Amino acid sequence: MDYKQTLNLPQTDFPMKANLAQREPEMLKKWEEIDIYRKIRQTLKGNKPYILHDGPPYANGNIHLGTALNKIIKDIVIKSKNMAGFDGVYVPGWDCHGLPIEHQVDKELGAKKATMSQVEKRRSCRVYAEKYVGIQREQFKRLGVFGEWNNPYLTMAYPYEAATVAEFGKLYLNGSVYKGKKPVYWCATCKTALAEAEVEYADHQTPSIYVKFNFISDIAQVLPKLSGYKVSMVIWTTTPWTIPANLAIAVKNDFIYVAVKIDKDVLIVAKDMLDYCLDAFGYRNKSYEILDEFKGEVLEGQKCVHPLVKRNSLLILAPFVTLEAGTGAVHIAPGHGQEDYEIGLEYGLDNYAPVDDAGKFTEDVEHFAGQFVFDANDNVIKKLDEVGALLGHVPMQHSYPHCWRCKKPIIFRSTEQWFISMEKNDLRKKALACINQVKWIPSWGRDRIYGMVENRPDWCISRQRLWGVPITVFYCAKCKNEVMTKEILDNLVNLIEKGGADVWFEKEPKDLMPKHTTCPHCHSTEFTKEINILDVWFDSGVTHAAVLEKRPDLSSPCDMYLEGSDQHRGWFHSSLLESVGTRGRAPYKSVLTHGFVVDGDGKKMSKSVGNVIGAEEAIDKYGAEILRLWVAAEDYTDDIRISDEILKRLMEAYRRIRNTSRFILGNLYDFNVDKDAVPYEQMMEMDRWALHRLQEVIKRVTEAYERFQFHVVFYTLYNYCTVDLSALYLDVLKDRLYTNKAASTVRRSGQTTMFIILDAMTRLLAPILTFTSEDVWSAMPFWNKKEESIHLTQFPKVDDKYFNAELGDRWKTMIDAKSEIAKAVEQARKEKTIGHSLDARITIAAPEKLRALFATHLEDLRALLIVSQLQLAEEKDIAAPFKSAEIEGLIVGVEKARGSKCERCWIYEESVGSDAKHPTVCARCLPNL
Repeated sequence: MDYKQTLNLPQTDFPMKANLAQREPEMLKKWEEIDIYRKIRQTLKGNKPYILHDGPPYANGNIHLGTALNKIIKDIVIKSKNMAGFDGVYVPGWDCHGLPIEHQVDKELGAKKATMSQVEKRRSCRVYAEKYVGIQREQFKRLGVFGEWNNPYLTMAYPYEAATVAEFGKLYLNGSVYKGKKPVYWCATCKTALAEAEVEYADHQTPSIYVKFNFISDIAQVLPKLSGYKVSMVIWTTTPWTIPANLAIAVKNDFIYVAVKIDKDVLIVAKDMLDYCLDAFGYRNKSYEILDEFKGEVLEGQKCVHPLVKRNSLLILAPFVTLEAGTGAVHIAPGHGQEDYEIGLEYGLDNYAPVDDAGKFTEDVEHFAGQFVFDANDNVIKKLDEVGALLGHVPMQHSYPHCWRCKKPIIFRSTEQWFISMEKNDLRKKALACINQVKWIPSWGRDRIYGMVENRPDWCISRQRLWGVPITVFYCAKCKNEVMTKEILDNLVNLIEKGGADVWFEKEPKDLMPKHTTCPHCHSTEFTKEINILDVWFDSGVTHAAVLEKRPDLSSPCDMYLEGSDQHRGWFHSSLLESVGTRGRAPYKSVLTHGFVVDGDGKKMSKSVGNVIGAEEAIDKYGAEILRLWVAAEDYTDDIRISDEILKRLMEAYRRIRNTSRFILGNLYDFNVDKDAVPYEQMMEMDRWALHRLQEVIKRVTEAYERFQFHVVFYTLYNYCTVDLSALYLDVLKDRLYTNKAASTVRRSGQTTMFIILDAMTRLLAPILTFTSEDVWSAMPFWNKKEESIHLTQFPKVDDKYFNAELGDRWKTMIDAKSEIAKAVEQARKEKTIGHSLDARITIAAPEKLRALFATHLEDLRALLIVSQLQLAEEKDIAAPFKSAEIEGLIVGVEKARGSKCERCWIYEESVGSDAKHPTVCARCLPNL
């Protein structure tokens, strides 16, 4: 007889191979057909909402691993909140305006752009942005991300543009906005001002120079010891091109300075920097004499003559002068630096910046007119040398600001721009107070943004470009005053809501203003328009007003903003300032930050290095599911490493989880959930332990989801699958499942337990393994009220009925003993005493308490050990004893099992051969035939 036919062996159509790259699109199609996002929302209607507000990615180019990481984390948050019983809303959005799109469109248009109007160019930009919104939408959906994909928010949508204008208007009318001339970050390549968030720092080599400025004042009036000498102040700078704009020299009031005579020159430098300076000047071997030493404060108000220009340079005091490098005297050009500008205001200096939009010197700059500033460095140095003002010249490598778009070095340039004041209406003070009311995840995010807001200058919100929301301010053509009222603003917002921001460029001022508008200053009826557009960070910073406050199922402040750590100076920052400036509160209750994607060695990804992995490439090779697993497996609060090796390792982890699920499914082929489930009280004790252990896992995983610690979720479930289930419970359960009668209580008990475990495990994995959990759910046996999709279910809750600490402790003791006994079995296998563990007869001696436990659970322990025979004995009766080093008093003996091997269950039994009809089958199996 073929006894294999009498066993209940696993049966399932659930494939061992996932074929993710092929299967995932099929699942996406199914979800689209049933409109899964809408169904989830209907199921959760009336529950407490949870709103994660999407920071808009830029509508330019394909998604990359960084944007994939961001979207997957957001999706895990939303799905986990939905499954925790919240009504999780996710409205994706796109940032559609800005310079990169304008540049790309300019390239595509080529010579044609010269013949196009502003509005026509803007329409081309809109078409370009729409194209990439469509491309990226499909790429994000491919990742298994659920959301309102058919109704996203776009910063170029007419209602959104209208909301942006309304928000600017609120700030303007409450006095927060002003127009002023001051130094800003300026990209000469892009020909526009930049926000702090648009500036990146990178190493850059510049010439550092030491320049002497001869005193024109009679320095002997304050320093009599210098009477009769030709005296010079020595400054140091790493931007020689700013020397033509020098108006002052700053020293520190309490620093000690020295007047040093070298040859015929008397040079003034900080005393602590003297040796350093002598080296830099090449004077190390020259003899010198210190004529006088004095505090910096005595120099205030003295004047030097500019070495290249017929202009004086004023000696002033400044707190920012340091002794870290240079001479202790700082060259001041108020038009080319924030600190220079601020100290210049105190001393009434002109805000002078003789550089045009292209970064070239204007015509009034003698010697260097028309030269690009960085190109002029060498010429400035050469001219200083010619006039005898150059004391030293050393190339210097240092961190320098670059434009985030074109990657070129930028300049500080004083130009007329629009600003939001950090001091007017106490914006800085209020923003700092609001930061302390927000929950920052991780907590260091609070200190990071606090420091940025605490020290930042006024927000420059104007850009000299075309593709964006215009700064909607009118000017009186006659008296040149700004003209904006609540009535004008409301009229304009209404027009833009219907026709978009293009109306600003299409219509004349009179057509954009209410009829009969007159200038409140001179009563003229002729007006002009501002030509600058708003900073795109302002665009995205108003999403709380344009999206959260406008949609009925959203609200502000929302529960969470979630982006990369660079957004402390970007979207988190601009959103905070705009919301505090108009509403007096933050737009978010919590902010979660993740790191950047780096290669397997922790290095930044770069095409030139060849370590870039494309998002689409990874999906095609491994499937989106493995990318989702990668996101969950890493601690995203730090930089996230990725490589083919890491993905292959995760693929192996994925297979283990999948095969655990497959094993359970294979053993539920004849299990009717509604009819065959065994009540808890009738279950086998090991099954009750498995349910107790499951409650511990449920508790740990759901708490980890609440704390957004997805790596804890993954590793908890992975270890549960591999250690608790595959290597222990399911391994032990095989004998009971395969060999007992199909409908027996002992088998149904195991099936009931496996079903509860698989149901819980699949739900817990669903936010991470979006596709596989659905696959498993579909393959699970049907039961009454089974939901159409796993994503319409909720997390399992800890069931007190299954939670039994005493039972848990008892089985933990036996499992610990199993580990020690396994060492003795392994030793016997190495000595060829046995082959498989079922070949073994185990004899155990143990301390009284342990022995009592074993005595009452002898069959459980035998099954747990997967051996044929087990007995308790005294130590003296055990031949070749193995003594446990971990459990005191545990002695184990291993010998060959007695009797013959049952052909059906493979266990050795002395009863084999006792039945004439079935001579190769044990007495245990006979009733099951």
